[in-house]
Amino acid sequence: MREILGRRRRLLRFRRSAGPARLGAALTCATAWQWPVLPGVGLKASGGRGGRGSRDGLGQGCACPDPECVVPGAHPFDPGILAATTDERMIRWWWTNRPTAPVVLATGGAAPCAISLPAVAGAVALTALDGMGMRLGPVVATPTRWSLLVAPYSLERLGELLYAKDWVPSSLRFHGEGGYLVLPPSETGTGQVRWERAPLAGSAAPWLPDVEAVVDALVAASNGAPDGGSRLAY
Repeated sequence: MREILGRRRRLLRFRRSAGPARLGAALTCATAWQWPVLPGVGLKASGGRGGRGSRDGLGQGCACPDPECVVPGAHPFDPGILAATTDERMIRWWWTNRPTAPVVLATGGAAPCAISLPAVAGAVALTALDGMGMRLGPVVATPTRWSLLVAPYSLERLGELLYAKDWVPSSLRFHGEGGYLVLPPSETGTGQVRWERAPLAGSAAPWLPDVEAVVDALVAASNGAPDGGSRLAY
């Protein structure tokens, strides 16, 4: 019991310190980089153990109404994705009222897109891209998935790229127009969101590679994963 109480106290201290960090991250995205963001649904204590949305035996699940949510805490809910903005006053109001809310990027349009894949395959892909001397942009990591941020792409262009492949594993996910991605330093049901490759310090928006430059390596890494890349790990 002392161990569980100690973990809960550490969690409360983390949440108190996380508020300013998440507001700061949201403001950087919105005002310095002009990336539209909004607060994610976040987590709540469900009061039970186990279940798809629980973590660490503490019964922590998604704050949305779906008890079987497959991405607990890691999606928009209220407000919805169309509310994403770069307005500083709105950003400050949101995170003043919900200081521990995840920072959610609305992908596509003028904002970055992303491709995500299971964490093990993501590490393999980054090693391969580094070996080719490929310049990469920011990479977001959770305990289960890594996401490479890329320059905005259209669904038509993405479709052409994927059509040329012999097989595209279902474990790849594409975050384009109308999509979203949770950014650091958020916390979701799978754990802490962090930068595997952090944006360079400075006021300019981070540089992003074209999707064509990285998609081959991501497909190959997913195909070479232990399960053949067919398992969709959220």
